[in-house]
Amino acid sequence: MRKATRCFILILASGGGVGFVPFVPGTLGTLIAIPLSLALNRLAAIETITAVLALLGLVLAAIGLADRTALILGKKDPSIVVIDEIAGFALANFLTEGMTGLFIAFVLFRFFDIAKVFPSKCLETLPGGAGIVLDDIMAGLYTFLILRLLSLMSFI
Repeated sequence: MRKATRCFILILASGGGVGFVPFVPGTLGTLIAIPLSLALNRLAAIETITAVLALLGLVLAAIGLADRTALILGKKDPSIVVIDEIAGFALANFLTEGMTGLFIAFVLFRFFDIAKVFPSKCLETLPGGAGIVLDDIMAGLYTFLILRLLSLMSFI
């Protein structure tokens, strides 16, 4: 693989370099996911199917980027990879409206990402990019479901 290609993969997987910050890279990755998440929600308000497909594409791209980054660096789950938080938070905050919902999505997603609630720990053991990304997708799914429930109950 060419050096330029490796660098491009590392930049994308690290969220534009945020993953190289030596402290709280997951939280920083989640923070930089906010604008993407808001853009995805705007798209969903206009064309939900397209937004769902974009979200699915983001998840698949995250798996591929995480897998390639792990191979480049020779590590199972490199700490510089934050594309998993970006994809996970995009799911967590999907269809959420308002600042209160965004704040709750952020807090819940970080909780579920750190706590590794079942089956997240099991998903982490999957090989390659799937193991790196799917535990964050599960954290995003838990957050998404709680937010939908809160919305149905008119709490947000």
